[in-house]
Amino acid sequence: MTDPLHTELLGIAHEAARRAGELLRDGRPADLAVAATKSSPIDVVTEMDIAAEKLITGLIADRRPADGILGEEGAASEGTSGVRWVIDPLDGTVNYLYGLPTWAVSVAAEQDGETVVGVVAAPMRGETCHAVRGGGAWATGAWDGVRRLTCRPAPPLDQALVSTGFNYVTEVRTHQAEVARKLVPLLRDIRRSGSAAVDLCDVAAGRLDGYYERGLHAWDYGAGDLIAREAGALTGGRPSQGPSGDLTVAASPGVFEPLQRLLEDFGAWHD
Repeated sequence: MTDPLHTELLGIAHEAARRAGELLRDGRPADLAVAATKSSPIDVVTEMDIAAEKLITGLIADRRPADGILGEEGAASEGTSGVRWVIDPLDGTVNYLYGLPTWAVSVAAEQDGETVVGVVAAPMRGETCHAVRGGGAWATGAWDGVRRLTCRPAPPLDQALVSTGFNYVTEVRTHQAEVARKLVPLLRDIRRSGSAAVDLCDVAAGRLDGYYERGLHAWDYGAGDLIAREAGALTGGRPSQGPSGDLTVAASPGVFEPLQRLLEDFGAWHD
């Protein structure tokens, strides 16, 4: 039986992601510029990131004022309901800044510290993926109805297509490039989309065999991690750990463990 609270949270997450996605898609100014930087001069924030987060947090505050919120662009409140929203209003900001289509809005809801709802809207793809804990992963897009997502059957590792991302701090990205150099001969190939949320949904949809990245935050993987798991993928970080800033990994069963072992052997989680 569907939990009424989870149904309510899913509806709010869908509405927030849809409205923010429409704002970002339809409201992008022709002269869009960098509004601020974060970890380095190339880790950017635009005025549209800030506007999208304001839209999402305003909607949540209106519908569920007792909930907590954690947002990439600074929204933070504890709340008293046991529910916390973890939001990335624009995952793939550099793509968005350059007019590339791979960006998304990610909205997740936690209950008592566990992610129970996740929605990732990718407006330029015309797709939205969602999951409720225990209810599978689903997507709407350029097809009729709602499609259930299922990760790919695991190939041998040397036939696996794996995606990754790179940090904006020079020393970290240099190390990440070295890890990728070691991995490339052992895989089918490596992709780099520029959006962790999209990569995690692509694992869920069977478009990738695996994904890994160092340096993510809870808002980067909150919704996508749940969607990947509900599609049958395995997710985690370093061995016996969950996804974290040290390392986030998602892959089809059969690819996950050997990929995770290689990443540990190559020191993907540290300089």
